[in-house]
Amino acid sequence: MRHHADIDLRQLRCLVAIVDEGTFTDAAIALGVSQAAVSRTLASLERALGARLLRRTSRQVTPTATGLRVVAQARRVLADVSELVREATSGHERVRIGYAWSALGRHTVAFQRRWTAAHPDTDLHLVRVNSPSAGLAEGACDLSVVRRPLDDRRFETAIVGLERRLCALAADDPLARRRSVRLADLVDRTLFIDRRTGTATPELWPPDSRPAVEETHDVDDWLTVIAAGRGTGVTAESTANQYPRPGIVYRPVRDAEPVAVRLAWWRGDPHPAHQAVLELLTELYRAG
Repeated sequence: MRHHADIDLRQLRCLVAIVDEGTFTDAAIALGVSQAAVSRTLASLERALGARLLRRTSRQVTPTATGLRVVAQARRVLADVSELVREATSGHERVRIGYAWSALGRHTVAFQRRWTAAHPDTDLHLVRVNSPSAGLAEGACDLSVVRRPLDDRRFETAIVGLERRLCALAADDPLARRRSVRLADLVDRTLFIDRRTGTATPELWPPDSRPAVEETHDVDDWLTVIAAGRGTGVTAESTANQYPRPGIVYRPVRDAEPVAVRLAWWRGDPHPAHQAVLELLTELYRAG
């Protein structure tokens, strides 16, 4: 079996140039090499793959069936490589922060504005990814904001602040008339939770009196079922800031522990901006 290490990017670029330009002569001009070099490079690629990729007639060059498949794949590889180079060379110029439900609550706008003012050369992107690591494990972000402990040893976390727990109720729920509620007030209602990323679990209640739970998988679904009066939700204060909804009221849960807000990053490989993000978030939460 041939070893794939026999193939290099120069060969793939050459193949794509011949197909795009239509002739060996034009490909040579586009690549800035001699026509003989183009012929040699293509021949070495065909040898490495053990397949004919191009058919030459007197007028033009057309890909064989295998050639078409290889060209399509070569384009993807070359695009991936240029993305890899872009990532490596501009990694310091942007920082993507993932979150599962609500970014930083009422600090979200201040965080973005203060970041831009203090770090004009580093673009900040907030990315919503409903996964336990809020996009970190998936590679969708460089740092993430999580509201429950991450058991995953691959990541490190630091607490940046605390948020009160609120109860989300339909506006016509009798409890909505109160200024605040207790956990015991919610025992006879259905609690909608997101097991993957949510902060509310039946363990907030004593073992002998816990509400019935139903699962939702997204903040929009959660808001929709609660507004319809089908149950309640308990969530961090940030959700109320980020998702005010007609038909839903949020009330503090007096006797529930606050939610710790953590910044998470890859252990041993933090993003260059991670310290600055950590400091700004801690400062915003401390200022209240």
